[in-house]
Amino acid sequence: MVFTADQIAGILEGEVYGNREIAVHKLTKIEEGEKGSLTFLSNPKYIPHIYTTQASIILVDKTFTPDQEIDSTLIKVDDAYEAFSKLLEYYHSVKNNKTGIEQPAYIADSVSYGQNLYVAAFAYIGDNVVLGKNVKIYANVYIGENVTIGDDVVIFSGAKVHSDSKIGSNCIIQSNAIIGADGFGFAPIKSGGFRRIPQTGNVIIEDNVDIGAGTTIDRATLGSTILKTGVKLDNQIQIAHNVEIGAHTVIAAQTGVAGSTKIGKNCMIGGQVGIVGHITIGDNVRVQAQTGIGRNVKDNEILQGSPALNYSDYNKSYVHFKNLPKIVAQVQEIDKKNK
Repeated sequence: MVFTADQIAGILEGEVYGNREIAVHKLTKIEEGEKGSLTFLSNPKYIPHIYTTQASIILVDKTFTPDQEIDSTLIKVDDAYEAFSKLLEYYHSVKNNKTGIEQPAYIADSVSYGQNLYVAAFAYIGDNVVLGKNVKIYANVYIGENVTIGDDVVIFSGAKVHSDSKIGSNCIIQSNAIIGADGFGFAPIKSGGFRRIPQTGNVIIEDNVDIGAGTTIDRATLGSTILKTGVKLDNQIQIAHNVEIGAHTVIAAQTGVAGSTKIGKNCMIGGQVGIVGHITIGDNVRVQAQTGIGRNVKDNEILQGSPALNYSDYNKSYVHFKNLPKIVAQVQEIDKKNK
């Protein structure tokens, strides 16, 4: 896609200084700018790059005044960083503004859908699926029977949404995410081994939820696994059966949450965190990366370590952890003197 400086200024309500007709077709960092690209300047430490970059168009704050000649065309806006983010959103929406049904794709006769549906080749949509408006389904996506999907949902290539799942509006599901597969349910038997427990529940995902690539969310044994409004999951996260995650909680990559655990709202959970099953984590909890949580957690706690300690307690203890060999040597020396 190609945009002129004049068109971009119109989108961002900015003012052009330079060639209004110059065109760009890509976005770059200011230090990597090249002809035909657009970049932005918001951090003062990058000011030297504005005089050397080859970018054709640069977004700058209205307060910016160059102290030497600049070859690039400038577009002055109230906030260059915010304007660049807005432009990214616009570019993304235009790029993904696809409609129609490609072939070959399978859509069951009982499927109902709203306007502006896009289904890419090799997608499969099963019986009794309900799709809202402006839904985008990319190649090799599988949607099982009785699934309900709201408006303005994007499901990228290779994702799987198993039967009876419910997805709200304005959700994004990245490639190879799996929603609604069976949970890890097995019961030991007297003769040895394990008996599989049927997983008969579903997954409910509310509005404005983002799910990263390769993330798995298991269906409930009974009832529902639930992700509340605004939850954001990074790539390669495991959410087990009957887990509930509160509104606007954010979880980073490679975290695992075991079955029937309930996580509150507005939590921030770092990467590679392990959370045992059947516990409750309160609201506004902060969890540092690689923490192991094996107990109930109260509202507003900050945790680190495995097993998890209060964050300030962990930092105080760490001073002693790293000095442990020295402390042991001192104790042994004292012990020798006392013998």
